[in-house]
Amino acid sequence: MKHAEYVYTSGMTESETDARLRAGEHGVLGLAADDDAYAVPLSYHYDGDRFLLRVSEHDDESEKRSFLEATATATFVCYESSTDESWSVHVRGPIRKVDAEVDEATLNERFQPFRLFDEAVENVAFSLYELGMETVIGRKTAGL
Repeated sequence: MKHAEYVYTSGMTESETDARLRAGEHGVLGLAADDDAYAVPLSYHYDGDRFLLRVSEHDDESEKRSFLEATATATFVCYESSTDESWSVHVRGPIRKVDAEVDEATLNERFQPFRLFDEAVENVAFSLYELGMETVIGRKTAGL
């Protein structure tokens, strides 16, 4: 396509990728079970060592829970894009539920406020999941 407009991208350094992950708060988690895919926007917390995801729980039969349990390797993507500049970071690895007590102080310290849709506050509980950072790839608009 000779008339399509293009923007070149380049890889990010490890320190650039680390800085983007530390500064970010949300992205999209991609999960898979057999031949089905599922993606969900989630808040995350990255402290340089661990990549934690806050997952809301509403009932035991949720589609999100089913995919979390079935997924061997998950991919999380955080990004920003405009006409002039863009960047993205992909974190890929095994995902597991963290068996730790989830208290309000920890959640409020690590994560942005939770966005309620049609849920009542008293019906929402949270779990923490850790995404193993086996592969971390960052890309940005060339020249930035």
